[in-house]
Amino acid sequence: MILVSLPPPLFQPTALSPAEVRTLSPAALAYIGDAVYELFVRQRCLFPPSRLRTYHQRVVSYVRAEAQATIARTWHPHLTQQEQAMFKQGRNATLSKPKRIDLETYQQATGLEALIGYLYLTNPSRLQELLQQIAFDSQPADPA
Repeated sequence: MILVSLPPPLFQPTALSPAEVRTLSPAALAYIGDAVYELFVRQRCLFPPSRLRTYHQRVVSYVRAEAQATIARTWHPHLTQQEQAMFKQGRNATLSKPKRIDLETYQQATGLEALIGYLYLTNPSRLQELLQQIAFDSQPADPA
C-alpha cells in the first residue's frame, strides 16, 4: 500500500458564503463532489506510470459506488456532527433504485459525494485531511 502526500488542489474552489452553500441541494453538492473526488483519484493513480487502460481501470476501482461506500463507512466515526448531517442529507436525497448495485450502497456513495462537495466549497483543508486517509494500492485494483 502506498500513501501519497497530497499536492495543493488543482483548482481552488470559488469562495461561497455558508449561506450560499446552504442553498445548494444535496444532489448539487454530490454533483460537484463526484467531480472533485474523481480528479483526486486520477491524480493519485498516475503512479506508478502505466498504460491509459491501466489508469482507467485503477480509477474506476476507486470511484465505483462500492468503493465510495467503504470510504464513507471508514470516515463516519471521524466526521463532525455537521459533516454527518451533510452526509445524511446526500444519502437521503437518493430515492431511485440503481441498476447495478443495491440502494444502500448507492445511497452511501451519494452521501460521500455530497460531503466531498460540501467540504470542497466550505472547508478544503478538512477535505484534504479526510482524503489523506484513503490508501492507494501500488497495484491496479480489479474494477469488476
